[in-house]
Amino acid sequence: MKPALIVLLLAMLVFAPLVWSAELNSTLTASLRKRRHKKVGNGLGGTPPMGWNSWNHFACGINEQLIRQTADAMVSSGLSRLGYRYINLDDCWADSSRDWQGNLRAKSSAFPSGIKALADYVHSRGLKLGIYSDAGYQTCSKQQPGSLGREYQDAATFASWGVDYLKYDNCGNNGVSPRTRYHVMHDALVKTGRPIFYSLCEWGQDNPATWASNVGNSWRTTGDIADNWNSMVSRADLNNQWASYAGPGHWNDPDMLEVGNGGMSVEEYRTHFSLWAIMKAPLLIGCDIRSIRKDYLGILSNWEVVGVNQDSLGIQGRKVRTQGSTEVWAGPLSGGRVAVLMVNRGYMGWSINANWQDIGIKQNLRVTARDLWQHQNLRYTYTNGIRAYVPSHGCRMFVLKPGG
Repeated sequence: MKPALIVLLLAMLVFAPLVWSAELNSTLTASLRKRRHKKVGNGLGGTPPMGWNSWNHFACGINEQLIRQTADAMVSSGLSRLGYRYINLDDCWADSSRDWQGNLRAKSSAFPSGIKALADYVHSRGLKLGIYSDAGYQTCSKQQPGSLGREYQDAATFASWGVDYLKYDNCGNNGVSPRTRYHVMHDALVKTGRPIFYSLCEWGQDNPATWASNVGNSWRTTGDIADNWNSMVSRADLNNQWASYAGPGHWNDPDMLEVGNGGMSVEEYRTHFSLWAIMKAPLLIGCDIRSIRKDYLGILSNWEVVGVNQDSLGIQGRKVRTQGSTEVWAGPLSGGRVAVLMVNRGYMGWSINANWQDIGIKQNLRVTARDLWQHQNLRYTYTNGIRAYVPSHGCRMFVLKPGG
């Protein structure tokens, strides 16, 4: 293949809003995947991270017993076998003051055994431990010190404990540019020599998608999510505009999952999970998985939807068509397949049509379809589009395979 043609195809894949074809060249996409994954340099995040975070359900009410029980539940529920591996502490794990050497220390009342012992336990379950700090002088809860000015010391502490993931927040920064603050922790983590997934929780304030791919493995594109429909879909809209910046090793993050916390219906949670999956967002569960309802667990355990999120091609799906309260989202997958998500934001059911011209499949190309929520292949082949009825606040999700 001529070099000029390769450059043109790479540009089309990365920058154009809707130019993918269902007949992608496998050699080219593998080359693209390898090239895009070199940006951060720690070799982590080849697919979006999956796991659990304490904040959405527990806020500051965390302790080592809860974390150990959550690790156990991650394994016993079968979620770990699907790829949910990170058990992440959020704010409020640390003491309000550092020790006499200036090191962060765990809150003794909540984590009497210390973080190293907790990490050892989580690792013994085949999982990874994540921790939280802040690119400011205090964390957002104001209950523990931040890491601004102490980046190398804190990174060394985290590495010595066996931490595998750092969520790095944005409070208490005295107005210093995030482009200055977040780079320092990146360098500090690299210096430790321990592979630590680096998640920038910058809230999208300074458009981190445009600069953070050389800094972190993921970056927040939005403010905090709340457990309601309007908050959830607004986060999806904000995240969508940065789709072309995501890829293996560096992902857009519209915040953690609310599935299972009770503020939305099962139908709405199914839509929430499907949107995060097609957007290649981190899948970090935010509910109490120790006592999760069976229907909520069923959403999080849908291996076919998880498969879209974890697809090796690593290209974020986009919203490609809006008509009234209905939407079509689509994105290419490995093997020349295409993921399609129909979303109904309205208050009554609608029939939604996904046209080949909208999702980048050649006209008159025969396509087979698999319904990812019904776990079944559709009986027909399709030549110019696919139509499905979608209930209010619901979704339908398909994987299309050309040449059926």
